[in-house]
Amino acid sequence: MALHKILKIVALLLSIAGIIFLAMIIAKGDTAVAATGEGLDGFLYVAYITLAITLLFVLFFVLKGIFAGNIKSTLLSIGAFVIIVVISYVLADGTPMTMPEGEMLSESGSKWVGTGLYTFYIMAILAIGSMVFSGIKKVTK
Repeated sequence: MALHKILKIVALLLSIAGIIFLAMIIAKGDTAVAATGEGLDGFLYVAYITLAITLLFVLFFVLKGIFAGNIKSTLLSIGAFVIIVVISYVLADGTPMTMPEGEMLSESGSKWVGTGLYTFYIMAILAIGSMVFSGIKKVTK
């Protein structure tokens, strides 16, 4: 049996299971589910299985693409990303702070949260800049 047919069957089974668990949650009502969380386990397991399958296939095809394609450009892209993360880490402020729950966020935790935010900002600016540059280049042709 082809992989495509197997994936269609798995997707159909997960969809049916998700619909059944959603119907069970709806039948119990919002207040009952919100108060006890009862009935969410099955729905969450379907979501976890779907996420795991998706991650496995993404990882498989990314690794397949890396080894089948030009590994030099792949390593350059990974290196550029690592450089952006290092720049973000240097820019991030590692000030410990009290969270709303009363717990303390450590200096290291604060530094890594800042690193993630700065990495996101830099990557967003690069993405927007490349779209603008591409649009301007297309208009000028």
